[in-house]
Parts: sequence; C-alpha cells; structure tokens
Amino acid sequence: MIKKELVLAAVLLGACTAPQPRPEKASAAQEDFWNRLAALCGKAYEGRIAANAGGAPGPDAFDGKRLVMHVRECSAGEIRVPFHVGEDRSRTWVITRTGTGLRLKHDHRHEDGSDDKMTMYGGDTVDGGEPGKQSFPADKFSQDAFYLGNIPQSAANIWMIGLTPGKTYSYGLNRPGREFRVDFDLTREVAAPPPPWGAK
Repeated sequence: MIKKELVLAAVLLGACTAPQPRPEKASAAQEDFWNRLAALCGKAYEGRIAANAGGAPGPDAFDGKRLVMHVRECSAGEIRVPFHVGEDRSRTWVITRTGTGLRLKHDHRHEDGSDDKMTMYGGDTVDGGEPGKQSFPADKFSQDAFYLGNIPQSAANIWMIGLTPGKTYSYGLNRPGREFRVDFDLTREVAAPPPPWGAK
C-alpha cells in the first residue's frame, strides 16, 4: 500500500511540475473571435438547448423557458452578454481581453442587484483556439469556490463559446459526465430584453 501511495505521489508531483505553457499574447484566431462577437453588439437572439446530459436530478431550471442572449455592452476590452432564462435575469457572461488571450466570467446577481454567493467564476483560454470557438477551463479562483460551495465536480469545468457569423452563437459546458450547450439562432434577431439584474 505504501509503495502505491508513493507512486501516486510521484505521478501527481510530476503533473504539478510540468505545467502547460501559456501563450505570450492573444492569437490571431482570438482577435477574429473578438471581432465577430463585437459585431453583434446591441443585438439579441433566442436560443434552444442543444445538449443537456449528466445534470443534477430533478427538474431542470432551463426546461420550458425562453432563452435569450443580448450582446449588451461592448468596449475595447470587455463585452457583457446577459443570458436570460425566462424571467430570470441573474446571469451575464463577461468576456475580456487579458493580453495573452481571452477570459470568460459568469456574473450572477440577485434581483436586488447584489452578488450571488457563487459569482465571477470562469477561466482563461490556454491556447489560441479558433476564430469560431474559444474554450475556458476553470481557473483556480473558480475551483476554490466550487470546493467551498460543495460542488467539487465543477472544478473540472471547461466552458466554450462558439460563433459562426450569420448562423449560430453557442455557449457550452463540459466536464466528465456532464455536457450542456445552448445554441442561439443568429439568423433571427429578437427584441432586446430588459437589463440584467444589477445593471447600471
């Protein structure tokens, strides 16, 4: 048993001492992705659940709800995209430039505008990605929050945003045993929804 524990410790130590190299600057694909997203500023689109496997037991919070994303605020370094689930306006995706790539955070608010106990989780890109797809593994801040929140399985989250101009915007989440994705139809613009909770 001791030998097995030593082997396991050596494997884990090796994994810790060989981190994946990070890019030194944003890639051309990330610049293209950013420009595609910024081109949607001010517009809103309706979506549908395209994948939903491995979720928590019981009724799903998204079932039967109208799903609308709104590219509401855009600046040179940040794009805010509220995601409305029926009458729930608690969610905003925040995409920012980091100098070495892109960052996705989830801004969650209560109806009075105060922060949800689980908010601003997300992660940074770790490679150049593609003009039509960027992935965001959970960062340490998020992993720590998930462990403290008693949802350790979420520490393995990898979020994805896909964007094919004139066709589809996708938001997804993957981890072992869990897959979720919403696809928004970019061929049909809808009326902008009310501001998300806590918006200025």
